[in-house]
Amino acid sequence: MEQPHGTGMERMTRTARLNLRKLGDNAYPGRGIVMGVSAGGKSLIQVYWIMGRSENSRNRIFVPDGVTLRTEAADPARMSDPSLVIYTAMRELPGHYLVTNGDHTDTLWEGISAGRTFPQALSTRVHEPDDPNWTPRIAGDIDLTAENHMVWLAIIKAHPFDPGTSIRQFHQYEKLAPGFGWCITTYQGDGAPLPSFVGEPYLLPLDGGPAEILTSVWDHLDRDNRVAIALKCIDPQSGKSAIRVLNRFQPAQRGAGNE
Repeated sequence: MEQPHGTGMERMTRTARLNLRKLGDNAYPGRGIVMGVSAGGKSLIQVYWIMGRSENSRNRIFVPDGVTLRTEAADPARMSDPSLVIYTAMRELPGHYLVTNGDHTDTLWEGISAGRTFPQALSTRVHEPDDPNWTPRIAGDIDLTAENHMVWLAIIKAHPFDPGTSIRQFHQYEKLAPGFGWCITTYQGDGAPLPSFVGEPYLLPLDGGPAEILTSVWDHLDRDNRVAIALKCIDPQSGKSAIRVLNRFQPAQRGAGNE
């Protein structure tokens, strides 16, 4: 891990904080992944959030199960279509920490387990079939088998001239700066149809400990549309990880939501 210094560090800090404010002004970035390193440089960080505009999309919670994270219906009786909203969002295998916005988490896990690279494992997948939005599939991997704790981010989105085909973009980060994370989202903002994310992943600050990072990102997501957020904290020396979650709603059997 490398940390910028001098005027370069100040410039990157300003950029990251500006991007966080822009995220706060965005009514609907959709689902998002952040991959980086805590400010002290001791922990690798994965953040994943989900948002929703429809009742079906909002009717969800994050449920951690050890080192695995999955989505579940907050109220199963109100879940009309689980096909694109219920999935395993985080999985691990030795040296790899995977996070995605759909069932391609399992595609990555199976592919990397079989010896394929991150891009090779995703080569069989296409964007989501939710015409007219054609929601992108986003994905990330923290690879501790690499010498410098390599990070991958990817987006698979519809071709603008032919939504029957996909564009796959991969971003590889060989060195990470403490206190910063790279963010990619499914959408640029609200709209009809929803506009897919464009450009490169952008920098966000990862200040404080895991709880502070989780709360900071959550507080910058639109209150009407945010649904749940999770943070995985990874010890690069031992490989051990832990997940924290914040859910807008609680399971139906517990009664009212927590907002």
